[in-house]
Amino acid sequence: MRSDPPTQPTDPARPPLSRTARRRNQVVAVTALVAVWVLLWGTLSWANIIGGLVVAAVLLAVFPLPPVTFAGRVRPLPLLRFWLHFLRDLVVASAQVAWLAVRVGPTPRSAIIAARLRVNTDLNLTLTAEALSLLPGSLILEADRRTGTLYIHVLGVTSRDEVERFRRGVLELEARIIEAIGSPEELRRVRETPADREGVPA
Repeated sequence: MRSDPPTQPTDPARPPLSRTARRRNQVVAVTALVAVWVLLWGTLSWANIIGGLVVAAVLLAVFPLPPVTFAGRVRPLPLLRFWLHFLRDLVVASAQVAWLAVRVGPTPRSAIIAARLRVNTDLNLTLTAEALSLLPGSLILEADRRTGTLYIHVLGVTSRDEVERFRRGVLELEARIIEAIGSPEELRRVRETPADREGVPA
């Protein structure tokens, strides 16, 4: 196990936002909230989209979010790869949870797994946690901003090897997010530290 001291969040400095930047952030926030709302309902329809817009407007009015600095850039091909991998993981996780629910045998075991991310920023911590929360069988219990560590409740874990496999999967998910929207520095950090050498908090 590693014994590195906790690292402070490495979000870039936040310069004053222009009116255009504030509007862009609002559009991004509304789009993300609507997408989550539609995913929660499980059906893409005009009713769910309009409902998501209403919920997003209320949430942003009642709970205004602080600006999140985005120092990276969007890369279309890695972003497409991220979504394809995520959809595959969603199908696989759904099938695994369905099998655990109907199979005959002892009650499935579960575990709480800690995974320390390599890019310790608020945005990366949030995106990785949200993606994991949308996968059946995994639930975020806590996100430690100081160390960049996610604590995840995972269903159907029965061995140390499965714990390590899940932890590597979290870091591979983080890598796909960084490859899609991360900065060059964040991309270098992820590539220099493979998933099989990280993820275990001190």
